[in-house]
Amino acid sequence: MEVVGLACVVAAVLAWGFWVWDSSERTKSQEQAGLLGAGSRTLLVIAHPDDEAMFFAPTVLGLARLRHQVSLLCFSAGNYYNQGEIRKKELLQSCDVLGIPPSSVMIIDNRDFPDDPGVQWDTELVGSILLQHVEASGINLVVTFDAGGVSGHSNHVALYAAVRALHSEGKLPKGCSVLTLQSVNVLRKYLSLLDLPWSLLHARDVLFVLTSAEVARAKRAMSCHRSQLLWFRRLYVLFSRYMRINSLHFL
Repeated sequence: MEVVGLACVVAAVLAWGFWVWDSSERTKSQEQAGLLGAGSRTLLVIAHPDDEAMFFAPTVLGLARLRHQVSLLCFSAGNYYNQGEIRKKELLQSCDVLGIPPSSVMIIDNRDFPDDPGVQWDTELVGSILLQHVEASGINLVVTFDAGGVSGHSNHVALYAAVRALHSEGKLPKGCSVLTLQSVNVLRKYLSLLDLPWSLLHARDVLFVLTSAEVARAKRAMSCHRSQLLWFRRLYVLFSRYMRINSLHFL
């Protein structure tokens, strides 16, 4: 009986995760709640092509559900293996699947921001470029990595450091807030939907959970990155919670 009961609980959790969770957007204040309303202009800031699908697909699709105008700023072409031109095309294809048009995608491809975990990006320069895009596009919500960078990649962490500095120094335009994607330990990272109960209990400010149709769409977006689909990334797509669940918090 105990085994049957446990199986029922697991089945219920899995089934729940495949439906739109109407209360999946939690906010700390009315002002922040307003940022998640229809019409908000959101900028997703990533380091490499494929970050948008590997890590942020639930956020992008969740914001689309909320009728946000989402644009994307990528700080490198992902040229670590001299595949930059290929990866830029793959990024545009992936964004199209996720509902971000090419006109809303900006890719920075210069030597200041190499795709290299051994290189520390100049956070002041990152912040300066980011601020220009925020002001030019009238952005009122910036979404990026947290201090852990999800995978610990130094380029991811540099984006957080730059956004954190802009926020703490009051340089962001009035009314512009920042959401960062929560990093989790390795065990939780690969629990897929089995991590949902823990995410529900420990969600910070915003939690996006994809429906089964949205999960399929996220996988299609990731499949656009053909140059990156090595065997271990295929396993990632199957088991990672980040293909299904995003927990974020406001700075």
